Amino acid sequence: MLLWGWPRWQAIGWEFSQYFFTGLQNLLTRGVGLHDYKMPNTYFILFEIIIYIQFALCLRHALKHGTSNLLKLFAGTAFGVLLELATIRQLNAYQYGQFMLMVLDVPLCIGVAWSCIIYAVMEFSDGSSLPYWTRPILDGLLALNIDLALDTVAIRLGFWDWGQGLKFQYFGVPYANFWAWFWVVSSFSLGYRLVAVRKGWIGMWLPSLSAIIVGLVWILFTNAFITFIVPFDYHTLTIAPVLFGALFVVIVSRPSFYQTKVDSLAFWVPFLTHFYLLAAGLVSGVILDPPALLWIALSMVILAAVLHKPSIQNIFIKKPNFSNQ
Repeated sequence: MLLWGWPRWQAIGWEFSQYFFTGLQNLLTRGVGLHDYKMPNTYFILFEIIIYIQFALCLRHALKHGTSNLLKLFAGTAFGVLLELATIRQLNAYQYGQFMLMVLDVPLCIGVAWSCIIYAVMEFSDGSSLPYWTRPILDGLLALNIDLALDTVAIRLGFWDWGQGLKFQYFGVPYANFWAWFWVVSSFSLGYRLVAVRKGWIGMWLPSLSAIIVGLVWILFTNAFITFIVPFDYHTLTIAPVLFGALFVVIVSRPSFYQTKVDSLAFWVPFLTHFYLLAAGLVSGVILDPPALLWIALSMVILAAVLHKPSIQNIFIKKPNFSNQ
């Protein structure tokens, strides 16, 4: 039994088949049911386009660096979609707006975004001096650099809804969301690295499968733990020590970054997201409600710029000497 039990998995399978065959019927008899489809607004469409551009950058890199990288990228997308489908049904804590491409009630671009974030942060951490088994911790923290700015703007643009209003906890975002983000990325990274150290066909073909299995099992467990076991009043006392403890582990390791060549995608994935959030937030005005959101977003951009300084130099100024980093 995986937290829910077999009857719950049967229900999900039945729901999927209903969606599939209803869609097939619409395709054959009613022209894909376009009369029932509401076109997403411009902010939604641009958000999707940004994510697919990020995916193209990651795909270009994966194609150059072999089968294992391609498998990791596509496994990340599958993992992202599956974890969203599972979490929505497990917790019933949030729902997505209508995007152009949906997998049941989950936007395809969200699964792709998870894949791009995971791929980019692992590319970055693999270029650091951190011990191999510490890198998943850094990966999870790097993802939070994006989400501390992303979620507050996204809920104000209607991309998704936590159903708690805009003054709940972190400007409308539950603290448990950051707990989840950290574990989503770090668990996939750890699951991948557990097998990637092996030589031969095992190290090439199986890390991505291991990442999906370890990631999903751990996310379902940590979701259940923070939601159903830890009392709500103790969420902060549970989440804060984990995240700050992770940060402490990385800091005391005194890592050096860009010890080896890091592809520019490690810079472009977070920066395209930050750029879009700032632009969409300012044009719509939502990032000024309250103004603290703008300062947080700018702080996350500055932090990312410091971390990715060699990439910025390489792209806009001059090529860095990686041996001196």
